[in-house]
Amino acid sequence: MPSSPPAPSSSAAPCEGARTAPRSVVVVGGGLAGAQAVIALREQGFDGRVTLVGAERDAPYDRPPLSKHLFDRPAPTRLADELGVDALALADDVRLGATATGLRIGAHDVEVLTDDGSVTADALIAATGAHPVRPRGWEHAMTLHSAADAERLRAALRPGARLVVVGAGWIGAEVAGVAAAAGVHVQVVEALPSPLSAPLGVAVGAATAPWYALAGVDLHTGVQVAGVRPDGVDLADGRTLDADVVLAAVGVRPATGWLADALPLEPDGALRVDERHAPEGGPWHVRAVGDVARRRSPRHGMAPGGHWDGALRGPAVAVRGLLDPDAPAEDHAPYVFSTQLGHELAMFGQRGHDDDLVLRGDPADPHAADGWSALWFRKGTADVTAVLTVDRPRDVGAARRMFTAPALPRVDRAVAADPGAPLRSAVLD
Repeated sequence: MPSSPPAPSSSAAPCEGARTAPRSVVVVGGGLAGAQAVIALREQGFDGRVTLVGAERDAPYDRPPLSKHLFDRPAPTRLADELGVDALALADDVRLGATATGLRIGAHDVEVLTDDGSVTADALIAATGAHPVRPRGWEHAMTLHSAADAERLRAALRPGARLVVVGAGWIGAEVAGVAAAAGVHVQVVEALPSPLSAPLGVAVGAATAPWYALAGVDLHTGVQVAGVRPDGVDLADGRTLDADVVLAAVGVRPATGWLADALPLEPDGALRVDERHAPEGGPWHVRAVGDVARRRSPRHGMAPGGHWDGALRGPAVAVRGLLDPDAPAEDHAPYVFSTQLGHELAMFGQRGHDDDLVLRGDPADPHAADGWSALWFRKGTADVTAVLTVDRPRDVGAARRMFTAPALPRVDRAVAADPGAPLRSAVLD
C-alpha cells in the first residue's frame, strides 16, 4: 500500500552526524509493546530518564486471554507476571490514564501532548496499539479490545443468551468458540466467502467452516450486515438474526490519531517504518512498534506490526536502532497463534495473494488425529512465504525455525506435501 506524501514540516531529521544519544525517552502506550519498550531500554543499558504514558488506568495486561479465556480468566493477566519484569518499576515517570492527543517533533526532541499535560523528551517510542472498528450505525454492538470490554461482554453472556458475532476473523472465531462452550447460543456473520479469508485466503479459510457446526455455532458467510439493532442484526439478504448481544469483530485500526499532524500516515492510520522501526524518511529519534507500525521486512515486504508476537519482539529492535544506529536489525517474521472452536492454529510469515498453496494432511477431516498444515510458496518458486499449522504441533517448531534465516526458506514442495515426512526434511540447503 503506498504511503501518504510527507507533510511539510520543520521537524526534518537532522543529518547523520548530528545524531546524539538520547538521554530521555517517552514511551506512549501501556500495552505489551509499550511495556516491552521500557524493558528493552533498561536491558540494553539505557540509564537515562524513561517516561511511560498509557491511556488505560490499569497496569499493563495481556490482551490475547481477553478472547481466548473470556470466561475462565475473568481477571486481567498482568504483564509483570507474564514477562517476569515490571515495566512500571523500570520507568522514572509513569502516567496511566493519560491519553495522547498530539505530537510536536523538533530536530533534537519531541513533545507529546496528552489530556493531562505534556511530556518533553529526546526521543519517542510510539506504542499506542489499535482500536476496534465499529461502523457507523452500529452503536448497539459491543467490541472486545480492553479488559473493560471483556468484563461487559462476560456479564452479558449468561448461559442461554443469544450472541451474534459479526466477523469470522481471529477474534470472532475465538469468542464464538468459548461462548458456545459456555452455553451461549451463537451465530456468526461473515461478509467474505469463508472464515479467515483475509489472512488465509478463501480455500484455506473454508477448511475451518465445518468447525462452527461441530461447536454448535451457526455460521452465515458471504452476507453483509445491513444494520444493528438493540435486539439483533438485519442482513443485506433480508434475513434478521435476533440477539441479546451483538459483538462487532470486524478488525482494528492503528490508534494513531495523535500522530496525524506530525507524521505521514497510511490510509488505515498505520505509520510506515523501516527495519529499525523509524518512520521512513522521517525523524531518527522517533520509533513506532506494535499495531501502530507497518514495518519494512527484507523477506516479506511491508509487514503489519500488530499481533502479540510483533508487540513482544519489535520493541527490542526499535530500541537497539535508537541507541545504536549501526546495530544490525533483526527481521522477525510475522507470527499469529489462535485457539478457536477446539483447534490450535499457528501461522508464521505472511502469504501473498498470488502464492501457490500446498497442503499437508487433509483439512476435510476435522477429526484427523495429526491435524494438517498449509504452506504458501511464491508462484513458481521454492520460496515459502508463510506456514499455517492446525492441530499439528510437530510442524510448529520446524515452521518457526524456517523463518529465522535472513532470506525466505526454500522448501521441496513434494516432500512438504507428504504429511508423513517431517517438515524439516523438506527444507532445502
